[in-house]
Amino acid sequence: MAKIKITQSGSRIGSTQRQKATLDALGLRKMNATVELNDTPQILGMVRKVSHLVKVEKV
Repeated sequence: MAKIKITQSGSRIGSTQRQKATLDALGLRKMNATVELNDTPQILGMVRKVSHLVKVEKV
């Protein structure tokens, strides 16, 4: 399965509770934190909801 690298580039301050929960579910807790996850429809849906706070790269 393909992998994607997700990096939190925006601050969670001022975000809604739902966006903060989505960042937590992705494993992003601090600025510039990076996680590598499988490229599944569920993960891509979460990334789309917080696309203004993260950068995504193919691995």
